[in-house]
Amino acid sequence: MAKKSKIARNEQRKAVVARYAEQRAQLKKTLVDPNASDDEREAARVGLQKLPRNASPVRVRSRDAIDGRPRGVLTKFGISRVRFRDMAHRGELPGVTKSSW
Repeated sequence: MAKKSKIARNEQRKAVVARYAEQRAQLKKTLVDPNASDDEREAARVGLQKLPRNASPVRVRSRDAIDGRPRGVLTKFGISRVRFRDMAHRGELPGVTKSSW
C-alpha cells in the first residue's frame, strides 16, 4: 500500500492537468503552427513556461486503482501486476485465464 500523501498528491496533479489541459493544448498548437509569426511563437513558449509544473501530463504517475502501487501497473486493467496475478488466480477478471503447460 502506497503512502496516502503520495496518492493524494497524484490526485491533485490530475486535477491541475485537467484544469490547464485546454490552455496548454492551445499554446502547443500555436507553437507548431507554420502560419504563426515569431512573436506569437515566442509568446506561446513563454506562456507554456509560466504554467505550473504539475500542469504537464507527464508528471502524473500511473498507480494501482486499488492500493496505489506505483510500479508495475498494467494500464489496460488499471491495476498492478501483483494484484492482477491474484485476481486472475481467483477468477475475478473476466476473460483472463492462467496458462499452464
